[in-house]
Amino acid sequence: MSDREADGGAGRDVPERPGVGVLVERLRVRRNAAVGAVVGLLLGAALYVVRVFELLGPPAGRQTFPLVGPEGWFLLLALVLASGTAAIVGALLTLVAAYRAVRRG
Repeated sequence: MSDREADGGAGRDVPERPGVGVLVERLRVRRNAAVGAVVGLLLGAALYVVRVFELLGPPAGRQTFPLVGPEGWFLLLALVLASGTAAIVGALLTLVAAYRAVRRG
């Protein structure tokens, strides 16, 4: 369907929409995702080190950890925490960029 058919054939010229790439660039999605990934990895690594090396003291109760031991389970938890934090930080930074873009017009 052409632009002319889409507007009812009235002969008006419909401007082309900019591509999604322009929006992604303006919202700085790549940068926000990279910042989120770094923050998430740092947080996950920090908490993993604190827990595994018992920097804040030993855990209150001793538990059994099947298959991979406590280090393996806490590494998996650190990865989940890191990826969740990365997603949240990236989304928040993108929302801030969108808000600023709308305010500027």
